[in-house]
Amino acid sequence: MRQKQSLLLLLWVGIGAGLRLTQLEAKPPWTDEFSTMVFSLGNSFRTVPLDRAIALHVLLQPMQPNPDAGIADVLNHLFSETNHPPLYFVLCHWWMRLFSPSFGGLASVWGARSLSVLFGILSIPAIYGLSWVAFRSRLMSQLTAALMAVSPYGIFIAQEARHYTLAILWVIASLSCLVITTRHIQHRKPIPIWVVVIWVCINSIGISTHYFFVLTLVTEALWLIVLGWLQVKRKLSANRNQQQDIPSIPWWQIFVVAIGTTVGCLVWLPLFLRANRGGELTEWIQGDHGGLMKFISPLFQTLGTWISMLYLLPVSASSLVVVLISGLAMLGFFVWLLPILKRGIVTYLKQPTTSLMTQMFAVLVIGAIALFFFFTYVLGIDLTRGARYYFVYFPSVIVLLGVSLAICWDTPTNGKKSVAIILSMGFISGLIVVYNLGYPKYYRPDLLVPLMQKVSHSPVLIATTHKTHVQTGEMMGLARVFKLSGSPATPLFLLAHQDKNPNTSTVALKRTLTQLPRPLDVWLVNFHAPMELNGCVANPQSFPPVNGYEYQIYHCQTPTSQT
Repeated sequence: MRQKQSLLLLLWVGIGAGLRLTQLEAKPPWTDEFSTMVFSLGNSFRTVPLDRAIALHVLLQPMQPNPDAGIADVLNHLFSETNHPPLYFVLCHWWMRLFSPSFGGLASVWGARSLSVLFGILSIPAIYGLSWVAFRSRLMSQLTAALMAVSPYGIFIAQEARHYTLAILWVIASLSCLVITTRHIQHRKPIPIWVVVIWVCINSIGISTHYFFVLTLVTEALWLIVLGWLQVKRKLSANRNQQQDIPSIPWWQIFVVAIGTTVGCLVWLPLFLRANRGGELTEWIQGDHGGLMKFISPLFQTLGTWISMLYLLPVSASSLVVVLISGLAMLGFFVWLLPILKRGIVTYLKQPTTSLMTQMFAVLVIGAIALFFFFTYVLGIDLTRGARYYFVYFPSVIVLLGVSLAICWDTPTNGKKSVAIILSMGFISGLIVVYNLGYPKYYRPDLLVPLMQKVSHSPVLIATTHKTHVQTGEMMGLARVFKLSGSPATPLFLLAHQDKNPNTSTVALKRTLTQLPRPLDVWLVNFHAPMELNGCVANPQSFPPVNGYEYQIYHCQTPTSQT
């Protein structure tokens, strides 16, 4: 029996690995992934010159592995240029050394993404372990592992060269400690010291991976408050009924965990405050909608992310017909699915052996949702815009989905068939993600570069306004595609730095144009400043939109051709 369970779990791991490794390098990296690779290599974005035209190889220099760079370089550049804790970048630094540079001497995108994939694969047996510790049900644990394997959200997170899958592992580990603690509180037994020590270590490491891990800790604290209240009610009820005295709850171990975790968090507070000076790197999640949309958008963004944890169809396709059909199909599937999910959770809540654990995971999810909405509606920081931030309660959602499927499986009428349909839908959704039809990449330089090469027959200058290394990454995406194309004609790039006065970028562009020979094609890409392009004429053609890039084309002719 145990061998059969192990083989079944290996099947889910194999399916999850296959999905996560499919098309791994096919999609172009985006700005955050460039950030991961540059800092993990021990390089800096600040070596890229600003306010003057630079060649393609100069822009891509930070993407070249540096054999002399070490952990000290990773930490130095990371702490001075970005707002993330260091653990994942240090691990990625060691990991990327295992892979040879790709075409043109650039760091391997496959290598960078494969570390996230590895942690994503490990989350499958990890979620199985969490489910087993919580519910002691092989069936439920297997279904939870299967859901994690095919979850389109989980696949999307895993195929990014970012730290979210590692953070998910720490969430699962921390929740496992919470489950053990909850059991001991339920039975009013002392919490083992080894659990206290491991829990504090996991929480501290989680913070060193992503600051938003704190949100998971807040939901855990909320559950412990609810649990304490439930246990106090139980004791008062026993006293009223003159039952045997119930032992006190061992709260001192909880306080030790709380204090140790707080210390582990405070270690990173100075770095967090210093790294978030000005908030340029996080201004994209500041609410920019007005009126009714400010209240409606977070609700739809949240609902969309919830659904994608289980299934996803190509609702982001370019074809309106495909979008409408996909949307209707997803809605119909949701209507069919909702009673199944509700029945499973309600059934587990009513069973004495599973009620407490089901309550725990429900409180964790509801608490996290409340936190997201608090940040969004009260603090004006719209966390719902970043689907990747939902990692803080993604494992809890998967566990609750596993609860529902376990009850559905045991339903005499079409129970197993329904589960098979749900898992098949997840598998299809996973394929949709890996082929970039769901959770499409935010930036598509692979679409813009061929257009540039087709339209421009003169030398090209690509100009953008620059605030942080985010804009540098946007241009690196274009430069990388140009390099991979093998074309002998490569553009120049201008990163016109912009502080509070947008005219500084205008001046930099104007000065650069006076220094370059003509004819010249100027592509203004994500250029957010007044334009002064004397002697240049806008291209009258209409061009298709490209994800992540707003662009305009100007043809600058020689003085003789203007007369």
